[in-house]
Amino acid sequence: MDAFPAFFPLAGRTVVVAGSGAAAEAKVRLFEGSPAQVVRVAGDAALIPRTYAGAVLAFIASDDDAWAAAAAEAARAAHVPVNVVDRPALCDFTTPAMVDRGEVVAAIGTGGASPMLATLLRQDIESRLPEGTGRIAALFRALQDEVREALPEPHLRRAFLRAALVGPAGQAAMAGDMASAKQRLREALAEGVAPQGLVTFVAGSGPVERLTLAASRALAAADVLAADDAVDPEVLALARRDADRLEPDHAGPEQLAELAQRGFHVVRVTAGAPAPEELRALAELGADVQAAPRA
Repeated sequence: MDAFPAFFPLAGRTVVVAGSGAAAEAKVRLFEGSPAQVVRVAGDAALIPRTYAGAVLAFIASDDDAWAAAAAEAARAAHVPVNVVDRPALCDFTTPAMVDRGEVVAAIGTGGASPMLATLLRQDIESRLPEGTGRIAALFRALQDEVREALPEPHLRRAFLRAALVGPAGQAAMAGDMASAKQRLREALAEGVAPQGLVTFVAGSGPVERLTLAASRALAAADVLAADDAVDPEVLALARRDADRLEPDHAGPEQLAELAQRGFHVVRVTAGAPAPEELRALAELGADVQAAPRA
């Protein structure tokens, strides 16, 4: 990862766009519909640090190299991260290609190396994210405190939200009926959540391109990861970064079965085919076991 992606909250914040022309107008359009206040400046005002005071981000757009450099220096003097259009060496951050679904925003960056590639990838992601995706995020945000109070254990909360995503509450939110979505989510919470742990086996010998969609989804949903030493690192990179990781010495059938019975989704990544004796031992211990299909 050559650059770290980050999201800046915009409610009640100010964004400064300095300069004029098509490039400046494009930066202004990025914030249409957002809660940010966009301040336009030009000329000598853009060269004064106090112009940028309190802003969360600054964008500089100009054909004049010297003016752009001076404006960037002024913004930086006000401790504001700055992006200078078409001048990566002057940027504190680059502008990604974005998919905007309200509460859900996907950003694709190439560090300024290939904006066209980022745009092509954005178009692919846009086709996969329905317009109602943001409404599901808004639903989960609205009831976030209630869900946390009812389900204080993170792995049970994740399991509940995964089910709600494709259940009646998620379907109502996608359709735009937010009142019904909230009611259905509260009804699901009131019913309670029974631990439904699982041990999923994923063949991790690589290459990563050969992983099936089911295997990729299992890695992305893992609460706990138990991997052989010889698995492909690129396969492991698909797992949730905050998933707990077990050392091989602590990933025997007894430990995995106990975690599954407590409601954790354990992903067992093997360098080869799952060992029959391991599968047999897990079954005898009462664990729910599945194997993600191989390509």
